[in-house]
Amino acid sequence: MNNVREGLIPTVLGTVVTTTGVALRATKKVDPAIAWGIAGFGLAHVVLGAIDLVEHRNRYDI
Repeated sequence: MNNVREGLIPTVLGTVVTTTGVALRATKKVDPAIAWGIAGFGLAHVVLGAIDLVEHRNRYDI
């Protein structure tokens, strides 16, 4: 697990959560506010993970 770049896990997890939120909205089985909340939570993780990836990219360059 040491060779996983910092920020990659939140970015991937955020992508999955965002996709789930949008899919829940499309099915109309869940209140749209809840579905958009889930999608927003996922987008926040994507943004924060991307910041970590960019911030620490030089640490792993050799």
